[in-house]
Amino acid sequence: MNSTLIAFIALYLLASIGIGLYAATRVKSATDYAVAGRSLPLYIIVATTFATWFGSETVLGVSAKFVQGGLNAVIEDPIGSSFCLIFVGLFFAYKLYRMTLLTIGDFYRKRYGTAVEVLCSLMILLSYLGWVAAQITALGLVFNLLSSGAIPVTTGMIIGTAIVLFYTLFGGMWSVALTDFFQMIIIVVGLVAIAVMAGQMAGGATAVVDLARSQDFFRFFPEPTLHDWLFFIAAAITLMLGSIPQQDVFQRVMSSKDARTAQVGPVLGGTFYLLFAFVPMFIVTSALLIMPEETRALLADDPQKVLPTLIMNHMPLVAQVFFFGALLSAIMSTASATLLAPSTTFVENIYKHLRPGMDDKTFLRTMRITVVCFTGFVLTYALVMEGTPIYEMVSSAYQVTLVGAFVPLAFGLYWKRATTQGAVLSIVAGVAVWVLLLAVPAWGEAFPAQLAGLLASGVGMIVGSLMPQFMVDRAEMKPHLA
Repeated sequence: MNSTLIAFIALYLLASIGIGLYAATRVKSATDYAVAGRSLPLYIIVATTFATWFGSETVLGVSAKFVQGGLNAVIEDPIGSSFCLIFVGLFFAYKLYRMTLLTIGDFYRKRYGTAVEVLCSLMILLSYLGWVAAQITALGLVFNLLSSGAIPVTTGMIIGTAIVLFYTLFGGMWSVALTDFFQMIIIVVGLVAIAVMAGQMAGGATAVVDLARSQDFFRFFPEPTLHDWLFFIAAAITLMLGSIPQQDVFQRVMSSKDARTAQVGPVLGGTFYLLFAFVPMFIVTSALLIMPEETRALLADDPQKVLPTLIMNHMPLVAQVFFFGALLSAIMSTASATLLAPSTTFVENIYKHLRPGMDDKTFLRTMRITVVCFTGFVLTYALVMEGTPIYEMVSSAYQVTLVGAFVPLAFGLYWKRATTQGAVLSIVAGVAVWVLLLAVPAWGEAFPAQLAGLLASGVGMIVGSLMPQFMVDRAEMKPHLA
């Protein structure tokens, strides 16, 4: 165990906690806690959208997937997920910001009614399990590596979760935003420094790029068969569209100081994320030249350990400090946002119906209690799912919102004839078809379940909205959608 490295990491963790607690002094109301008082400037919005997306799967999962299958293997993330942010900025941010909502679930209630609000909110809550569990798993891995195995992965998961919970609990979105800005700086500086060192050790950037080209890592499109193209499209839209109806994305939109910032911030953040995600891919490709035998063995056994092994066994202490600082920043920025978002959704869109009439003080206290409860629940889930690849946890997390929540959101904003009945039928059809194809492996292997569910959801919306109406429609928001 390197005591100097541990000391640097401890200082970094203390700095993150300090920034989070400072941010907590700005929280005076539930709106401050949930959306930072709708006052964040553009540079903070760009930083927090980038830092929230740039998590453990980008550093450990995406980089490993890239050297296993090239660009085609990372179509979900970072390619799909970065375009999610860009699409949010281009097509959704302005309309949603003008509605002055607290959560994305509020849109479903005001557009379609309580039933749709609750159904979509439950799907959003469910989708966060895999996403947050991936970050918690990565925290456990980091503490295990830092301690040279002295801290078991499960213990590391508990320690890391407690740290993130501590500053998120008190400061809410203010803590998330300010720590994200600090952590984005650490991510960029740390990984760029590592990439420069790795390129030099591998014989120069040209040698790394030549290796990637010779191994066909830049192949993007699938084989020219209908089957491969269907699954390629399904993988692309999983995060590209499935992440749009998400509270963590929506919180960044609603935390902006004005509508223009809400539009531009996600576009810049998504573009920066797509470009910078190539940095860890470059570093792991360098590992094939620096430690070829170790890399091939790890790719066969546990691909997520390629990058940490390169840093710990072949680079100096300064590189280790940069790497673990950047990795912890990536994980903690994502984890804090994804602990806050579902907790806010639960209180605003589910619990509020069970206890109407809460004053602002009670509402704020309830959100904090929910953050603690959700953290405990997702930590338990992560411990149970230990051993599941981080990339797989994340890529599968948003299929449920893709098939159930995306169509009601998009059609609700852009199609005036969308009705409550259409939204309900859309949700039922999308989820039912998705579950059916997952339950029958032969069908799911012939046609991607999430794509089938999305198509069924779209058909359900159109048919349900155009057929005779048997459900009361909530139309009071339609003037805002013109």
